[in-house]
Amino acid sequence: MTAYGRSTGTCEGKNITVEIKSVNSRYFDPSIKITRNYSYLEEKIKSYIQTRISRGKVDFWLGVDIVENIGCDIALDSAYVESYIHALEALRDQFGLKDDISVMRVAANRDIFIVTKPEEDLEKIWAEVLPFVDEALSAFCDMREREGANLCRDLNEKKENIKRIVAKISERSAECVQQHREKLETRIKQLLEGYQINIDEQRILTESAIFADKIAIDEELVRLASHFDAFDEILKSKEPVGRKLDFLVQEMNRETNTIGSKCNDAEIAHCVVDIKCEIEKIREQVQNLE
Repeated sequence: MTAYGRSTGTCEGKNITVEIKSVNSRYFDPSIKITRNYSYLEEKIKSYIQTRISRGKVDFWLGVDIVENIGCDIALDSAYVESYIHALEALRDQFGLKDDISVMRVAANRDIFIVTKPEEDLEKIWAEVLPFVDEALSAFCDMREREGANLCRDLNEKKENIKRIVAKISERSAECVQQHREKLETRIKQLLEGYQINIDEQRILTESAIFADKIAIDEELVRLASHFDAFDEILKSKEPVGRKLDFLVQEMNRETNTIGSKCNDAEIAHCVVDIKCEIEKIREQVQNLE
C-alpha cells in the first residue's frame, strides 16, 4: 500500500526529521537511511517499523542536525600549532613569499584543534528520536488505513459481483439437467420413429441422472459460498489480511475452474469467464493490502 508520513522538531539541541513512505510489495522490504554518526539506530528503527507494518516496500529517512553542541569542548593542540607556524615561517623565508600568516589562515588547518565530545548515551538518543519516528509512523499508518478502507469497499463490490454470477450459474445448472432430459427423450423418439418400440422412461431417467451427476457442481457452489463468508470475516479482521486473502482468492479460482470443466454449457462458460475476470481484479488489489 502507498502512504507517506513525516515528523520534524527539535530535541536536546538537535533538529530531527523523520520521513517514511511506501509502495506496494508482497513482502516487507525496508530501506533505512540515516544521518552519518547515527547509523547504529538502523536495527532499532527497522524492528520498530516492523511492529506497525508487515507488508510493503518501505523507504525510511532519519535526519539529525546538531544545532547546539552541549558539553562539547574545543582546545588547541599548542605543540602542534607552534610547529605548524614555524613550518609556515620557514616556507615564507625560504621562498620569499608574502607574509600573510593570520589567525584565520592558521585556523583553516582543523588539526590544530582538539575536540572532546561527551560519550553519547545510545539509549538516550533512541529515546529522543523515538517520538518523531512514532509520529511519522502514525501519520503513515493513518493514510494506509484510509486507502485500505477504500480497497475493502472495492473488494466487497467485486465479491458481490461474483456472488451474483454464481447465483446465475446455480440456476442455469438446474435448467441444464432438465434440458438434457428433454433433448435425450426427443432424440430417442426421433430414432425410434416408425418402429413399434415403446420408450423406456426409466432408462431416460437413468441417463438423465448420470448426466446430472456428471455436471453436478453443488459441492463447488457450497465451497464458494464458504469462501465468500471467509472473505467477509478476513476483511473485518484487525490483523494483516493480505496473505490470507491471497490464498483464499486462489481457492476461489480453483473452484471456478472446476465448475468450468464440469459444465458443458455456453451460458455457464461465459459466467465462469466473468468470475475469473473479477477474481483476477481481486487478486491484483489484494497485493496492495497489508
